[in-house]
Order: sequence, then structure tokens, then C-alpha cells
Amino acid sequence: MLSIDLRGKRALVAGVADDGGFGWAIAKALAEAGASVCLGTWPPALGVFQKMLQMGKLDESLVLGDGSKLAFEKIYPLDAEYDRLEEVPADVAQSRRYRDNGDFTIRGLAAQMLADFGQGGVDIVVHSLANGSEVKKPLLETSRKGYLSAVSASAYSMVSMVQAFGPVMRPGGAFVSLTYMAAERAVPGYGGGMSSAKAALESDTRVLAYEAGRAWQHRVNVISAGPFASRAASAIGFIEQMIDYTRRNSPLAETLTAAEVGATAAFLCSPLASGITGSTVYVDKGYAGMGIAVDREGAK
Repeated sequence: MLSIDLRGKRALVAGVADDGGFGWAIAKALAEAGASVCLGTWPPALGVFQKMLQMGKLDESLVLGDGSKLAFEKIYPLDAEYDRLEEVPADVAQSRRYRDNGDFTIRGLAAQMLADFGQGGVDIVVHSLANGSEVKKPLLETSRKGYLSAVSASAYSMVSMVQAFGPVMRPGGAFVSLTYMAAERAVPGYGGGMSSAKAALESDTRVLAYEAGRAWQHRVNVISAGPFASRAASAIGFIEQMIDYTRRNSPLAETLTAAEVGATAAFLCSPLASGITGSTVYVDKGYAGMGIAVDREGAK
């Protein structure tokens, strides 16, 4: 039987701080396929996340298909807005939520995983990171600072992660990130430069696929997922309406699950997808292919 087999592989899933988003679902899918999984978690959320794990509050979500419980190999602090520790502003580095976390930058995490697991000790890197400080603002009201911070946290961080991890991963590794249809079409309300950041992420995926492929034989792909009510997405303010509208107008009139995105990510990171790189893979019940709403009067 053809199956996804990631036994002997180690994955880093960056951007997990709870059990409600795509990052968690991807981590579970990778573990179901046999990979050992490490997490990168935003330092201000790290303590609460670790306490929830220790207290068993996430035990139900940790259960795998065979009844065993997912155990993360390592959980690292990661703030992907910073590439190197010397670039972190002093007030951030010395703040209570950061000062005891060591080097929480992208380069710092790559160096720590190299120290922990050696050269070639990482096979898969998942970028489940996005942040827009002004996401509720229309683009016409978005400041330069807000726009650039959205692009920095949500798009350039992927470039930086490929730069940092590409050389230390085992040749033939896989990178996967997450995008949204607002990269291609106007989605009023998805503001603050986030649509621009997602467009940059998709474009960068194609360029990184070429450069990382030629340099290290790594593959780079991005999943365009339909709307999903994660904690981060709920910050937009109208996520439930987006989910309902998409469901009513998709070829498959169903609500997207995080597990479906997780399974796709596991496939893209596996040898079964060895011929796929530089691609935007849609996991949205077919909504991206529609050209007109069908929930109007008289539609079939």
C-alpha cells in the first residue's frame, strides 16, 4: 500500500503556540507519518504553552491515530521577526518575556538545532507564521511601519528560514509555508499589508524553490488554505462569515478542517512529492477555482 512514510525524518514546525491552528495539525500529521517533531514558539506565548502541555490540558489533542500520544522532541523559543540576536532591540531582549530564552532568533534556532542534532539533523521545516499589527485597517489607512512589519513577519521570515536552515539540513529536505487567497484576489477586511505579505510569500516560494533546489536539492512549496477559525485568524474579526461564504460557494460545500491541511503538508514533505517544488497547492474545497458566487437567487 502506498503511504506517507517520514520515519527517520526530523521536522521543525515554526509558529505553534496552541492546539487550534494549522501548525498544530501539520505537526500531528508529520508525527502520524513517523517524523520526530520539534516546535518553534513565540517567546511571549512559550511559558503558557509549555504549562498547558505539562498540566495535560492538551492531552486530548495530542492523541494520534494509533492511540499513542504525540511527544514533541524539543520546543524552542522563536521570534521570526529577528534574524540575529544582535539585531533585537534592547528593550525586547531584556524584557521579562524574552530575557531568559537565550537566542530566540531564526539564526539562533538554526544554530541550536545544529548543535542538538548535528549537520543534516533536520529534514523538514514548516513555516506557520503570520502577523500583521494593523490587519484590521484598510490598505489606504495602513502605515508604512505596519505594512513592513506584516511583510517582515509573514514573508521575509520564510526567506530567512531557508537561508538559515538550508545549509544545515540533510540534502533533499522540504520547506512548506502557508498562504491565503488574498495574495491573488481582493479580500476586503484582510488588511494591514497582509495581502501583500502573502503575495510576496507565494512569489518568494518560486524563487526559493529554484535557489534552494540548485544549492541543496531542497524543495519549497506553499499551501493556500481556505479560511479557518484559528486563534490568529479570529483576530481579523469576521472569520466565521468568511468560512460560511466559502462553504456556500465552493465545489465541495463543506467546511475545511485543519487535518486536511496537515495531511497535505505531510504529503508535500514526503518522498511521494519528490517532483513537486515551487508550487502553490490549494486546500480550500475548490473555492479558488470559482469565478462567481453560487449562493445567489436562481443559482444551481
